[in-house]
Amino acid sequence: MAKKTKKRAVKKTKQRLPQKSKPKQHPKQKNRNLTRNRSASTGKKIPVSVTTSVCSADSSDQSAKLLKHNPYHDVLRNFEIAAKKINLSDELSLLIKTPDRELRVELPVLMDDGKLHSVIGYRVQHNNARGPYKGGIRYHQDVDLDEVRALASLMTWKTAVVDIPFGGAKGGITIDPTKHSVAEMERMTREFTARIDNIIGPLEDIPAPDVNTNAQTMSWMMDEYSKRHGYSPAVVTGKPVELGGSLGRDEATGRGVCIALREAARTYKLDLKKITVAIQGFGNVGSHTARILEQEMGVKVVALSDVKGGIYNPRGIKYADALAQLKNSGSVVGLKGCVKITNEELLELKCDVLIPAALGNQLRADNANNVKAKMIIEAANGPTTVEADEIFASKQIPVIPDIFANAGGVTVSYFEWAQNMQQFKWEYQRVVSELEKIMTHSYHAVLHTAEKYKVPMRIGAFILAVERVAKAAKLRGI
Repeated sequence: MAKKTKKRAVKKTKQRLPQKSKPKQHPKQKNRNLTRNRSASTGKKIPVSVTTSVCSADSSDQSAKLLKHNPYHDVLRNFEIAAKKINLSDELSLLIKTPDRELRVELPVLMDDGKLHSVIGYRVQHNNARGPYKGGIRYHQDVDLDEVRALASLMTWKTAVVDIPFGGAKGGITIDPTKHSVAEMERMTREFTARIDNIIGPLEDIPAPDVNTNAQTMSWMMDEYSKRHGYSPAVVTGKPVELGGSLGRDEATGRGVCIALREAARTYKLDLKKITVAIQGFGNVGSHTARILEQEMGVKVVALSDVKGGIYNPRGIKYADALAQLKNSGSVVGLKGCVKITNEELLELKCDVLIPAALGNQLRADNANNVKAKMIIEAANGPTTVEADEIFASKQIPVIPDIFANAGGVTVSYFEWAQNMQQFKWEYQRVVSELEKIMTHSYHAVLHTAEKYKVPMRIGAFILAVERVAKAAKLRGI
């Protein structure tokens, strides 16, 4: 791989896209280009490597790599079905399904013991026909290019489904955050921000939190970017309220999931006061989903889980009790009155609604036949494989897809970005009210599309999204 120190080479997979003009430099950053490739932690020049394929460094076990499920294949499969349904031309189909840019960077991070540790980071910009690239950044030991590419593509379709003026992107760093100190994570975050500095911006690409990243992570990113461009709160979303974050952003994804469940329950004649819900995951999304379902909608949550396992109580689990158990012991496991179960057992519980709110690839061909839920609401990104989708369709189990169901987060990120750009803060109730409008309208748009084409809701959501992105691309002459 060729190394460059003065200018980053970016390999584009779309030759038809015009080169973007370089943004104007902040008056205080005249020497920005001289330091762009310097390490944020050491100050030394470090080469940037760019690739459109996974390098051998991403996985030393090639046999394991072959066995690993590739989520990008699932996204492409759903896209192809949608494109065929609307008779999208081969040329336009290729144009809007192919990522615009894929960046791979090697990050030297100073450890607390004084040693340098190298980690791999990614940023994939999928499509910006409808607006600036938008998507989160995750820190996880299993992050690779295929996963980031799939998630970036999903963001393009997700922002289109809820009709907000963004495209799709995603980022990630292959690291286990539990094995590093806060100081090490800050240095790594700042290093990553410095290395992607020239491809992000309030009108270019706007990152946000994702798995194992949060408001503090976004604060570091905003600060590092602002050092080069002047104060720029709109460069990221999901920030603390004190730094320009939006009220209601922390609960937004979970609230959107609850709205999706409410609307789907009306469609499929389920009584919210009588149903039982199992939630896999008790992180930001799962915990807020559980709280809102119980405290605002009167829904009985009978199972919860985290990385250490799960709990089950057919009489219901109180959110406050689960939260206290998590804070006291680091896990919901062990909560008094609950039976300990595994994450896999939670997925196969007898319940009315199953909400996977953890990582992707949870519902697969090997366990889908064991799922007893009457409905699935996807709070996580990509929790259901294509093979599992087909099984659920044959069993007539409706799946409310991720590109709609968990879009509450990016919707309120849009509100946050708009507030930053306007320098005007919204009241909490306005955020909730606007989110309600968008999620409710989007649900019925997806349902209408699915019924029109006689397809499952996932394909209905893809058709709606692909139509919108394709129309924008044609109007712009891309």
